[in-house]
Amino acid sequence: MKIRTRKAIGTVATVTFLIVYALVAMAVGGEFAVGRGTVVELVFYALAGVLWLPVVMMIVRWMAKPDAG
Repeated sequence: MKIRTRKAIGTVATVTFLIVYALVAMAVGGEFAVGRGTVVELVFYALAGVLWLPVVMMIVRWMAKPDAG
């Protein structure tokens, strides 16, 4: 697969993942974190704000691979 194709697929995958992740994080946060105190909310949203990074980093690493051959 050419790098141009991988970048197009990776861009769509990243945007889709981030939209779904944000919606799920909001739902989970609203159910379990909101109203339980400032510390719980702070910890939850700090973790939720960082947990998406490994997935996106894997996608970016895949997108940046050089063409085979």
